[in-house]
Amino acid sequence: MIDIKQEIQILLLKNGLSMRKIATILREKGYNIPKASGLSYRFNQKRVLYKTVEEILDYLGYELKIVKKEDL
Repeated sequence: MIDIKQEIQILLLKNGLSMRKIATILREKGYNIPKASGLSYRFNQKRVLYKTVEEILDYLGYELKIVKKEDL
């Protein structure tokens, strides 16, 4: 199973962006995003805020959806 950091990194690569670049862009647009090193650190520690993930995905044109698992 891929974790959220890997998912975000894949989407960033598809859009020609890096974690550093997305952090800079979103901070310039007024989003409450940590600086690039802090953002990477939070992802690495698995302590990133849900809101931060939502804001990154929103900028990239995606949304986070929680779906109930189907019974096996």
